[in-house]
Amino acid sequence: MTEDGLTTSHLSVVMTTPEVLTTVTTGGQGVTSSSSFDAEFYFRLAVIFIAVVGLVGNALILYALVAAKQHRKNVLIVNQNALDLFSSFSLALVYTLKFCNLNLSGGRGYWLCRILFSEYLIWLGTIGSILNLAVISVDRRSCRPRASRPRLGGLGLGDHW
Repeated sequence: MTEDGLTTSHLSVVMTTPEVLTTVTTGGQGVTSSSSFDAEFYFRLAVIFIAVVGLVGNALILYALVAAKQHRKNVLIVNQNALDLFSSFSLALVYTLKFCNLNLSGGRGYWLCRILFSEYLIWLGTIGSILNLAVISVDRRSCRPRASRPRLGGLGLGDHW
């Protein structure tokens, strides 16, 4: 046998990675610590639960705005709800797929991995939501005349309210 073959077959390696806290490899057999698996499992379940609650809540708010015919009056609020609905949907989709532990291969697998598992869709909705909140803030700020804004102690701290 070669020296390289002897070295790799009798090594015991302890590695730390972001996904699994501790992996011990001896002769090709891996042992994963159960505490890191449990924490990751419950975290993913919690994220999926939060995403489903966000989906239901934002869908109900959008339905109420459309049913009350307020969607034309509050366009920025409807847009914010739509962005939050998209973020909740993408959060539920990405973490459900991560929870299923799919093995993606081929051309489709590559692109699904790049788009879904990279959390690009989640960040797309989140950044859109942040920008929409900035537009809402500018819109609300420009609607009130300067003389009617409350002042706190002459410092102008009430300008933000």
